[in-house]
Amino acid sequence: MTAIKICGITRVQDALLAAASGADLLGLNFYAPSPRYLRPERAAEIVQALRAVYPSGTGPLLVGVFVNAPADHVQRVCERCGLDLAQLHGDESPEYAHELGLPYIVGRRVGRPGALEGLDRYAPWAFLLDSYDLKRPGGSGAAWRWTDMRVALPRRSRLILAGGLVPENVQTGLGAVRPWGVDVSSGVESSPGVKDPGRVVDFIERVKEYDRHDPAN
Repeated sequence: MTAIKICGITRVQDALLAAASGADLLGLNFYAPSPRYLRPERAAEIVQALRAVYPSGTGPLLVGVFVNAPADHVQRVCERCGLDLAQLHGDESPEYAHELGLPYIVGRRVGRPGALEGLDRYAPWAFLLDSYDLKRPGGSGAAWRWTDMRVALPRRSRLILAGGLVPENVQTGLGAVRPWGVDVSSGVESSPGVKDPGRVVDFIERVKEYDRHDPAN
């Protein structure tokens, strides 16, 4: 079954809605220029509210999104907020990732020169492939040509598809790429950082519908 990550969570009610609707992972953004940026203390409040309903191990995995942050900052934030994974969405090296000492997701932007080189030097929990925007180092929210997926990931790697996904096209993306998981943020929002409940539910239901009719499942 396809794992579903709802990213850019900024409010308790959105975290609870996504969890109740069947999301497998929730992303909290710690990249300051992002409109979905969370201060660690605010993120900790969201995590605490979520854990009160879903104790650790029973609800979605919680992912902190970072872009070229110092390793000790990533470690402190993940520990303080009780996060399960760190998503490295900048230019973090394999050495950086290894020394981090945390389970991590490697985010790469398809179309950026050199972004898909040397992936076999990482040992991540998953790879996440997003679209490339020169002006935005984090997720761009734009779709990319899924036919560009000719890049070969290391064997047995989990692939999370991101970039421009919305309820209306997620099944097309699933059919084209056949990823382990999908990631959505702006595609289920009413405004930056504010999730639209109907679109969150619709996105999750369309992924589940695809899985129900996929002969491979």
